[in-house]
Amino acid sequence: MHITVIGAGVIGVTSAYFLARQGHDVVLVDACTEPAQGASQANGGQLSYSYVAPLAGPGVLSSVPGWLLRGDAPLRWRPALDPAQWRWCLRFALACNGATSLASTASLQALAYLSRDVLHALLEQEPLDFAHVRSGKLIAYRDAASLDKARRQVAYQAQLGAEQQVLDAAATLRLEPALAGMGASLAGAVHTPSEEAGDCRLFTEGLYERLQHMGNVQCRLGTAVRGFDRPDGRRISAVRADGGAIATDAVVLAAGTATPALLRQLGGDAPIYPLKGYSLTVPVAPDDKSVPAISVTDYQRRIVYARLGNVLRIAAMVDIDGTPDLVPERVALLKRQVRESFPVLDLSRARAWAGQRPATPTGVPLIGRSRAADNLWLNAGQGALGFTLACGSAALLAAQMSSLPLPLDARDFLPH
Repeated sequence: MHITVIGAGVIGVTSAYFLARQGHDVVLVDACTEPAQGASQANGGQLSYSYVAPLAGPGVLSSVPGWLLRGDAPLRWRPALDPAQWRWCLRFALACNGATSLASTASLQALAYLSRDVLHALLEQEPLDFAHVRSGKLIAYRDAASLDKARRQVAYQAQLGAEQQVLDAAATLRLEPALAGMGASLAGAVHTPSEEAGDCRLFTEGLYERLQHMGNVQCRLGTAVRGFDRPDGRRISAVRADGGAIATDAVVLAAGTATPALLRQLGGDAPIYPLKGYSLTVPVAPDDKSVPAISVTDYQRRIVYARLGNVLRIAAMVDIDGTPDLVPERVALLKRQVRESFPVLDLSRARAWAGQRPATPTGVPLIGRSRAADNLWLNAGQGALGFTLACGSAALLAAQMSSLPLPLDARDFLPH
């Protein structure tokens, strides 16, 4: 089968790779001239398989009014004259309940564990260099109430196969002395030894390089998609793109936040909206003990820290404003909060970045056949978990498109 994959971020590149491995002829298309130029470029770097609770959860809505009044809020919403934003926010609000959150967590956990297994198998065949470490993860809490709530989440996730331990402050510091800068505000942490980290851009670039050496793959980057030919009204026969039409038997939309606009050309839609996140990439010396060796999430401030070789990646915040702009005030806030926890960290050479994460209201991605066309498939909406879920999402999609036994129950991920 001739398959056109639209999007060369981590989701699109992994999709193209696993489809090609199944023997399909694949054309990978992206308007950017290099892979991983969108949300995959400088994300948090955590491969967070055991901690995948969605943003929409009980208690979030009650926190929103306070966040809107605070300049240092981890979530910022700027209402726009954009019906898509309001529809997404309404669906997000409806998903902020215990039952939906638990169901979404279970679906994401299953996909995350599949992704972990697929990635490990992939790396046995393709030894990619992307600063990959299996150093574990700490979720640090700043008050006893939050830590108690975390105990309940740990107990629930244990039923789903997660192996985690709740630590008090002293035990946390013994495991990761670099957190001493948090001082008395550190109440404790959840430790997950099996978690990993890596550079998503380097991973995507490495896998893209492998694609270029596969005989059944064409890579057409710097090629914008302009539309679709659908002569019978149901099946796409060609993708209209710069440089000429691409005849195709099937199309995969893995275009991140651009997915809804492409779908609308075919009369469809997807509940995907860009949630802007920020990151800092800070050079560090190999023997620098002042930065954490273990991947860390500061729960209250929603800041993640991951050491990736000779850099520390710091990522945070959710801006619901529909723009890709890097807002200086938000970058300054992030730097200020980082200095409070890591006072000796030199941020003078930090590179700031903002990226738009393609998120669904529930946090559960869309993986499967679209109703907009008989031969159109989606792999989009992974949000902040794109790197974590990429290999599992691609493996699930490839099995669906190849009519192979599915590696997990796909019903929760099917587009509606």
